[in-house]
Amino acid sequence: MVDDTSKGRAGMQSVLFVCTHNSARSQMAEGLLRHMYGDSYQASSGGTSPTRVQPHALKVMKEIGIDISGQCAKDIRSFDGKSFDYVVTLCDRARGSCPFFAGAREYVHKGFEDPAAAVGSEEKSLAAFRRVRDQIREWIEERFGGGAVSRGNAG
Repeated sequence: MVDDTSKGRAGMQSVLFVCTHNSARSQMAEGLLRHMYGDSYQASSGGTSPTRVQPHALKVMKEIGIDISGQCAKDIRSFDGKSFDYVVTLCDRARGSCPFFAGAREYVHKGFEDPAAAVGSEEKSLAAFRRVRDQIREWIEERFGGGAVSRGNAG
């Protein structure tokens, strides 16, 4: 079988999460989907203007037992010509600038606030990342898992 990261392994569906910088929301979504439903979905993420993975995203994911330190910010153009079952935009800016993926079966938009925009102390910033992480986790449970995973067992 050809190794194409955009097409899921046999019987798996592929999901591309897109955000502007591919630094927090899309990275957390990729890690969460892989952790929660990795037997059914192959997750990838990219950004319209990628930067780097936010250290707070790494930290709050590790708090729930998910290590995303091996993930890196990627430009969505690196996925040109690949097909996905789902292309999911997680912020309004990315929704407006996300290119058309001819092979996408379904486009989904679910906007989440940018936790990196939180101002204040370190703890306030981490609280914003935790809140968004938990909101993304709940949404992934509903959208991709049919709510089958309880909050207490999802992380």
